[in-house]
Amino acid sequence: MERPYVWQMIKEAVENLGGKATYPEIKNYIFDKWGEVNNSTINAQCLVLSVNQPSRIHYTENHKPRFTNGNLPYDVLFSTGKGQVVLYNPEEHGIWEIYKNDFDGLEIRQQISNDDFEEIIEIEDEKNFVFPLEANLRDFLIKNLDTVKGKKLSLYIDENGRDGREYQTKVGLIDILAIDEKGNFVVFELKLNRGMDRALGQLLRYMGWIKKELAGDKKVSGIIVANKMDEKIKYAVSIIPDISLWEYQMTFELNKLDN
Repeated sequence: MERPYVWQMIKEAVENLGGKATYPEIKNYIFDKWGEVNNSTINAQCLVLSVNQPSRIHYTENHKPRFTNGNLPYDVLFSTGKGQVVLYNPEEHGIWEIYKNDFDGLEIRQQISNDDFEEIIEIEDEKNFVFPLEANLRDFLIKNLDTVKGKKLSLYIDENGRDGREYQTKVGLIDILAIDEKGNFVVFELKLNRGMDRALGQLLRYMGWIKKELAGDKKVSGIIVANKMDEKIKYAVSIIPDISLWEYQMTFELNKLDN
């Protein structure tokens, strides 16, 4: 029998487990039937397949805007809690959309009903409530990685198809993980408010993890992006050759319209 793709294994598992399952139940089914399958690949594909998982947009299968209708190969699960899924039913769970925001970054949102595509409920992640701003800054930088002077950068994509936007590691969430034309890694830490010492500590931690787990013989450098750098961070970074500081500016105009 021909061995199916992992996403097909997951779909079959949930179907045969009564239409709902936990990640461990899915893995046990797959291991029993198909033998050894990479654990992290199963986790990643569960995210890819879940229509209401915000992190699904980080994987190559979901890198294009679209609506879900239950008939597409990568829209088969609905997350009901941490590590728990059911088979996706558009009539029960609604229509979901992968869409481009104003800064050309991908996000997901739910349509109010199958018949009404005009009114939209935005999917809000509580941990990102400090933004709108930080998410937009991140998406703007990803869209304009070529503006980082002296570096020809692109967004990193790992072996599971997960991209470097909010890249998850065992030591925290990297805002942006990029690579240059030689395959060297560049770690971005975005800072909107105070706490530059903390930002430097986080960046060093991420760089250390990347060096140990991913980089091999490739170089790892870091960039801190903030609206304003204080003198303390400048002194600290001056003795760390692989970290640079970047400041950004945002402006807007308010124009009165004639009645």
